[in-house]
Amino acid sequence: MNITPCSDNILIESIKAEEKTKSGILLPASSEKERPEQGKVIATGPGKKNKQGVVIPVSIKVGQKVLFSKYGPNEIKVDGKEYLIAKEDDILAIIEEN
Repeated sequence: MNITPCSDNILIESIKAEEKTKSGILLPASSEKERPEQGKVIATGPGKKNKQGVVIPVSIKVGQKVLFSKYGPNEIKVDGKEYLIAKEDDILAIIEEN
């Protein structure tokens, strides 16, 4: 199935937090899991219209790794896989790895 977000919505595949601490301690599966705050952009909408009716394109690009507000995006399930849909305003930063 192909999903194309509308307006300034962004489809995100969440990146699960590592189950091992930096010091190498494995976290048990029963440990409390928080909602992820990072993800990979799968698709973006065309953008949001301003008052004059001109579409302002989304500045986030497909494939970028992003940091988003914890409870901003909505969860959806498509073909058994979970995704998040967020407004462009919910994206806090683009993560660039060196």
